[in-house]
Amino acid sequence: MAKRLLTSAVAVSALLIGCSTPGSVGGVSSANAAQNEVRYLTDEEKKIGREAHPQLMQEFGGAYDSPQAAYVERIGKDIASYSGLGNAREEFTVTLLNSPVNNAFAVPGGYIYITRQLMALMNDEAELAGVLGHEVGHIDARHSQRRQRAAKRNNILGVLGQIGSAILLGDSAFGRLGQELFGRGSQLLTLSYSRGQEHEADDLGVLYLDRAGYDTQAVSTMLYSLALQNALEKRARGQTGRSVPSWASTHPDSAKRVRRSAKKAAKTEHSGTGKRNREAFLQQLDGLLYGDDPEQGVVQGNRFVHPTLGFAFNTPNGYSVNNGSRAVTVQGQGGQAQFSLAPYSNDLNAYVRSVFDALAKDNNRLPYGEIGRTTINGMPMAFSTARVNNGRQTVDVSVYAYEYSSDRAYHFVTITPAGRNNPFGQMIGSFAKVSGDEASSVRAKRIDVITVGQGDTVASLAAKMPFDNYQEERFRTLNGLANDARLTPGQKVKTVTF
Repeated sequence: MAKRLLTSAVAVSALLIGCSTPGSVGGVSSANAAQNEVRYLTDEEKKIGREAHPQLMQEFGGAYDSPQAAYVERIGKDIASYSGLGNAREEFTVTLLNSPVNNAFAVPGGYIYITRQLMALMNDEAELAGVLGHEVGHIDARHSQRRQRAAKRNNILGVLGQIGSAILLGDSAFGRLGQELFGRGSQLLTLSYSRGQEHEADDLGVLYLDRAGYDTQAVSTMLYSLALQNALEKRARGQTGRSVPSWASTHPDSAKRVRRSAKKAAKTEHSGTGKRNREAFLQQLDGLLYGDDPEQGVVQGNRFVHPTLGFAFNTPNGYSVNNGSRAVTVQGQGGQAQFSLAPYSNDLNAYVRSVFDALAKDNNRLPYGEIGRTTINGMPMAFSTARVNNGRQTVDVSVYAYEYSSDRAYHFVTITPAGRNNPFGQMIGSFAKVSGDEASSVRAKRIDVITVGQGDTVASLAAKMPFDNYQEERFRTLNGLANDARLTPGQKVKTVTF
């Protein structure tokens, strides 16, 4: 959640779910790529990418301005050049995102994105090239074209009914909000790839690695690290309140996928013998920002704190929290909520009306009731609820707005099943200004690459990392270490430090 919060763009918001891409045109199979048939990105594909790129940059934290960005760009363009796509090195755009979630995705036209958090999970250059190659594979095989056709067959706008497009599509302020309760809405542009398409992208990633001389087993070792990370997140979810989808987790067969990629790689020339470039990669990784960027706010257990803007609120136990660059989304079985801001002119009632208006499109106003007023933690608050039906389910859409100062206001929008108690009541009542002491206590975490010394163990190094739980599991996951793996003096490992 950046210093300046804006309304979210639905068309790109759900890209965090697996490897997702807005729609494309045309079609080609991996067989063409394998046979060295050269093809070129079409003008329409390039147009889609150019138009999506600025929205994606805003939605997912923007570019991570660091030396690592140039390194990622170089590796991405290099691996794309082995895809069989003509002019790939010149035409591909590879971006390292300032995002605290494990994710990578692509859009048509040669636009590849990877988050710094996913990069931190990697252990060598071959794994980085493998992930980027997987995304190049989605573009090379034009997988998004098949997803777009499926979405059109579903006739999503018709399914949503009268209010669906207002809440879930276009210039809506909801972002990801409403996907679970309203069904398939914003998946028009964010449908997950099929299992077969993910496998095909894995295979293409292996192919590109082999052509580039990398160890092709890097795809399977990266998938193994992701399986460890996903398992850790599931165990920690209830305690941390933080749950974010990870790259390559579209399907629940992680172990099978690891084995499948390893088997595929074993048939290649560079399986187990190709370059890994671990030392160079770790040197690049050292100092990388890890987890939340304090400039965008941080999740601390069940508490979200924005030290720069000076506010905080508590989230419900067991609910997931996604801190985007323009909004914070909270979701669980009982409903979904999104926290953001809008322009404020010192009239809180008008602010609430403007939020409801922003949720509607094409003059399709939400039928909200009388606006109530109260005071929360010394701040004036206004609120109202609209009960709506999308043809499938009746829900309550509520807006809760706070006057932070004479020229600034914030708000929650919640979606809950109609007539039920709002599970976000305590969260709504917890919004407050933070003290200077709490704001100053928020510190950034970074990756620190160290050399294992005599007497160092997994337990001793893990105990130094700034986490309240699962320290040893986090250390092993970060370094791709099995439960029985031991450290040796002189070995390079990653730790997390302030």
